[in-house]
Amino acid sequence: MEKKSFFQKLDEYSVKLDIKFNDKQKEQLYKYMNLLIEWNEKINLTAITNPDEIILKHFIDSITISNYIKENSYIADIGTGAGFPGIPLKILRKDIKIVLVDSLNKRINFLNEIIQELNLENIQAIHARAEEFGRDKNYREHFDVVTSRAVANLSTLSEYLIPLSKIEGKCLCMKGPGVQEEIKDAKKAIEILGGTISNLYEFKLPESDIERVVVELKKVKKTPDKYPRKAGLPSKEPL
Repeated sequence: MEKKSFFQKLDEYSVKLDIKFNDKQKEQLYKYMNLLIEWNEKINLTAITNPDEIILKHFIDSITISNYIKENSYIADIGTGAGFPGIPLKILRKDIKIVLVDSLNKRINFLNEIIQELNLENIQAIHARAEEFGRDKNYREHFDVVTSRAVANLSTLSEYLIPLSKIEGKCLCMKGPGVQEEIKDAKKAIEILGGTISNLYEFKLPESDIERVVVELKKVKKTPDKYPRKAGLPSKEPL
């Protein structure tokens, strides 16, 4: 995709979201897209390779949660994959500090290249499983916001995210339609882990019929020390 068309498409979408990208941010996103497509030929990063779809389903989708994030927040993006939502958020929001976490080292190598090529600051990529990261004293209960996109069902995801949030912090779980059943099944887990469901944001991505739901969990009390359980258990045996 030519740069001019890319910039134009970003502008069209961002107007609908009441967000404005400056020229530097547009350049960064354009470079990110091209590196994503290039690296994807070597390692499996995304099934979405069409530039129009990358813009909407990766970049725009990622920044939809920006409005729920306070200024200067410290954020963890768990199971970030190719950097979503963390990197588009960081490009848009210079004020936030982000830690990207993924269990696959190849993806971490890609993320480090993106961070370097785009000259991003206050962002780091860490190779770890969510369960191990949630037990690390340097990170456990340190974050203002913990987020994740398309990683696991809500019961399992709660065990990955809630231990990392500060008390009074929040988890933003990025989901598609039909999440009501997940919410019902996850209520017990969320309560055990020290959280509560504080908001549900439902919307469609601009100029599309793609439905999105963001489940916001508030951390109201300390997570018991035994959570998260050892690697693999939260997905095999959700609370």
